[in-house]
Amino acid sequence: MMPGDEHHARDAHAVACAIVTISDTRTADSDTSGRRARTLLEAAGHRVVSYSIVPDDTSLVRARLEELLALPSLEVVVTNGGTGLGRRDTTFEAIAALLDKRLDGFGELFRMLSWEQVGATAMLSRATAGVARGKILVSLPGSTAAVELALEKLLLPALGHMVHLVRA
Repeated sequence: MMPGDEHHARDAHAVACAIVTISDTRTADSDTSGRRARTLLEAAGHRVVSYSIVPDDTSLVRARLEELLALPSLEVVVTNGGTGLGRRDTTFEAIAALLDKRLDGFGELFRMLSWEQVGATAMLSRATAGVARGKILVSLPGSTAAVELALEKLLLPALGHMVHLVRA
């Protein structure tokens, strides 16, 4: 065992996740971002127990998230879409109102990593994460590349530890 491994010895190895795609235009057939999130989560050994597409409307997004956060067995909710500056991009507002604890570092690191791919437009993302009702809640942009970046570089390496800390 390497030094520091005992700190992660109780990390959750397989967590129950929900994926919510927030879009006025995507369908189950055209939702490449939601599909990519599912593939990456399941490849890492996690279970996707819920998948839905919700129109980009603050009250509808909040209602769906409230339903998911009430599920006792669910541990993580990953949303994608609605994080930009457009008039209909209201995911941040819906999610921010639900967070009990914000993980500001998630959004900061995501934008830093995005800078390497898209340059200055990385600052337009309002990706965020935190804890809501004892569950991890993550909001990602709707692009498949952004979902892949966030999951591979940030979320998947830390997800088990995040869930362990919230459970403790």
